[in-house]
Amino acid sequence: MHARGLSTREMRGHVEELYGVSVSAELISKVTDAVHAEILEWQSRPLEEVYAIVYFDALRVKIREEGLVRNKAVYRGIGVTCAGCKEVLGFWIEQTEGAKFWLKVMHELKARGMQDVLVAVTDGLKGFPEVIEAVYPQTLVQACIVHLIRYSLAHASYQERKKLAAALKAVYRAPGAEQAEAALDAFEAGPWGRKYPAIARSWRSRWPQIIPFLAFSEPIRRAIYTTNAMESLHSTVRRAVRTRGHFPNDRAAAKLLCLALRKVARKWVRPPAFWHPARTEFALQFGERFRLVTP
Repeated sequence: MHARGLSTREMRGHVEELYGVSVSAELISKVTDAVHAEILEWQSRPLEEVYAIVYFDALRVKIREEGLVRNKAVYRGIGVTCAGCKEVLGFWIEQTEGAKFWLKVMHELKARGMQDVLVAVTDGLKGFPEVIEAVYPQTLVQACIVHLIRYSLAHASYQERKKLAAALKAVYRAPGAEQAEAALDAFEAGPWGRKYPAIARSWRSRWPQIIPFLAFSEPIRRAIYTTNAMESLHSTVRRAVRTRGHFPNDRAAAKLLCLALRKVARKWVRPPAFWHPARTEFALQFGERFRLVTP
């Protein structure tokens, strides 16, 4: 495929080369428009009223705009229903983020039927915590611990990282919030904290978003303290865009991204093994807000 993305002429050439048939530009245009209409329909489909967990993060892609190739972010959302079923909520292409952007996203999701979110997991998206707390005031906003660990390890040399990671475990594997704060105090006063003071500062700056997952048992903690649910999406989208260099416009990027995301979502056919015992904890923690339905 051409790095610029396929034009109508190039698409006709590929069809003729692959299948030995000639198709008109009008047919190519109709097919392309039909795909775009299907994407719009998928992006506006109704959502569940309540999601136990939602994850939001971003992936950068190159898109041509006004004669220049720019790095734009593809923001993606995944929701886990109260029955434990995972689904792609949507994706949004933007060059910049902030409260105004996230307010638009949250109102869009609410208009599509998402009336409550129990836990929202994010990797430090600018303006996100403030907006989701405004639109969904009862939601627990959880920082992605894996991203915090990666940020922390980036301060150290490669040879130091294994020991530094082990020292941080006392913080995020603590039995509760008070013990976690005591462990962070000890880390800050210890050799690693003295050598790399920026690490403890970064954890303290996001402390209200770090500790919510500590109210849950270990299996549920692993599910909600990281945006790793996005990893299969990351790998699939990266493979899809790797050979293209950059996209000619947002619409071309949206077509490929939608197809890639839907391909991954088709594999999400059943809840994870831990979800059955997790339902009891969510019901105890959130009461009537946790609406269990049969998947």
